[in-house]
Amino acid sequence: MPEHKNSAGRNFAGGRKGSRSADWQGEAPPLDAARAAAEARRFAELAIREMGLQLEFEITQPASEAAVGQFDVVILFRGGDEPLLLERNGELLLALEHVAHRWLRLDPRLHDRVRFDCGEYRATRLAELKLSARVAAQRVRETGQVFRFNPMSSRERRIIHLELTGAPGVRTVSEGSGDRRQLVIYPAEKSPGRRP
Repeated sequence: MPEHKNSAGRNFAGGRKGSRSADWQGEAPPLDAARAAAEARRFAELAIREMGLQLEFEITQPASEAAVGQFDVVILFRGGDEPLLLERNGELLLALEHVAHRWLRLDPRLHDRVRFDCGEYRATRLAELKLSARVAAQRVRETGQVFRFNPMSSRERRIIHLELTGAPGVRTVSEGSGDRRQLVIYPAEKSPGRRP
């Protein structure tokens, strides 16, 4: 896989090569949205051509909710193979996005800022997860009881972790292993400690 960096030796996440962190906590580096969009275009064109998909796409750069004055990169697909992208809860769409993140060498904290979508599937799911996180956190604050989500992917757990980072009175922890891994919301005083 090619290494994508600018002349200063930086990747699209703004960090030095080799400084990528698997830690999702902390302040994310800035995203070079213009360069990431150009490289995402190259990736999408190659993927569609090589996979023989009947798809077109457009890339938008809406203002980021994560950082004032910054922009996200959203790749929107449409065409005859939309149903294929969205089968099994968007499995192919999410797989393409995952490979694109590797292609761009994105810091994991920036993954939510470069998104693939089709038929507003991701936008709807993201809104559902964030709303579920806020409602569950409020329930934990009011009742003092632990709340466990059903098992979900690491991507979806991460969205909830990030949504509740800094939320008063609660802490989030991922528990379990493999396909049974769950996100758990604890009252702050009952948290088992650090997040795994």
